Parts: sequence; C-alpha cells; structure tokens
Amino acid sequence: MVLAWAILVPLGIIAARYYKITPRQPWPQVLDNKAWWHAHRACQFAAMALATIGWWLAIRHARGETALAGLHGLIGWAVMILGWSQVAAGLLRGTKGGPTDPRAAPPHWHGDHYDMTRRRILFERGHKAAGYLVLALTLVAVPTGLVAADAPRWMAVVIAIWWAALAALAWRLQRAGRCVDTYQAIWGAGADLPGNKRRPIGWGVAPGSVWPQEN
Repeated sequence: MVLAWAILVPLGIIAARYYKITPRQPWPQVLDNKAWWHAHRACQFAAMALATIGWWLAIRHARGETALAGLHGLIGWAVMILGWSQVAAGLLRGTKGGPTDPRAAPPHWHGDHYDMTRRRILFERGHKAAGYLVLALTLVAVPTGLVAADAPRWMAVVIAIWWAALAALAWRLQRAGRCVDTYQAIWGAGADLPGNKRRPIGWGVAPGSVWPQEN
C-alpha cells in the first residue's frame, strides 16, 4: 500500500501534470510526446495492482480493529473505489482523433478528444477531480495505516521527506509554467483547432502558446 499510494500514485500525477512537454522538446515543432502518458499509465496501473493485493491481504488478516484502524479502513475503501473508477473511466474516455490517430479521417480528423466532445469534457473533469481527491485522501490513509499497523517509525520519516520533495518539485514546475493543457501538448496552440476554442480544463493550466521553452 505504501509503494502504491505514497510512491507510484504521486509520481504518476506529476508525470501527467508537468511532463506533457518535456524540457528539451522543441514544442510546437514536435507534438504529441507520449512519454508522460506511458509514465502515468504505468505508475497508476502498477499502483492499483499493488493496492488490490494489499487490500486483499488486509481483508484476510486484519484483526483487533481499533478506532483508528476503522477510520483507515473507511478511507481505504473510498480510495480503492475511486482508484478503480479511474481505471474504468480511462477505458471509457472516447476516441482520440486528430492527424496522429490512424482511425481518424481527413480533413476533419473527428474524435472525442480532438473535437472536445461532451464525453471527453466530462471525462477530463471527472478524471482530474477524482485523481486529486484520491491524492488528498492518501495524505490521511497512509499515516493512519502506518500507525494502525505499528509500522517502523523510519517509514513515516522517509515518506514525509519523500512527500516534501515531491511538493517542492511540483511547486517549482508549477511556477515554471510546466502545467500545459493536454490538448495543446498534443496538437499545438492553433486558434483554428476545435479544442483551443474553449478554456483548458483544470486549475493552474498554462496556455501552451506561452510555455517557457527555455525550461
């Protein structure tokens, strides 16, 4: 559970939020860098696999529940449900579209993401909101789980240092304007593109047209 929720999930979120355009990528000449997508998917799928094993072990072997353990269990159920709903939502996010989608046809390149259909908008809003809610719940679930399991004290210290380092990294990347809209990272900032005719979804998203390429 610690590896899943304290390590992999935050890394996957940082990859998705701040590395849609990599530091040396000559955007917008080079578009649709999928490194962030592979990293995000690998981290979150691995996290859910590990968390499911941990959940199964907890169900089988947990004994002598205390009030704190009960609180941890309730939060844990919420986190697991949200986590698996994220996986399911990802499978239902719709088609991509655009010039790089072999299933899309010119000249319109129709797809849920390229056209920013209602389905894609609902997916992005729900996926991002649920992801940050899971992250917030993790900040409670992990410490209560460590205490309930009487884990070695060094684990809490290491996790606290790790989270502080991730928070500092996120703060630095946010200040640098590295949180770029997925749409613009994939297709550019052209005003004629259908997805650029609406505001980016999410908080703190920088327009790709002003992304600081020197970073």
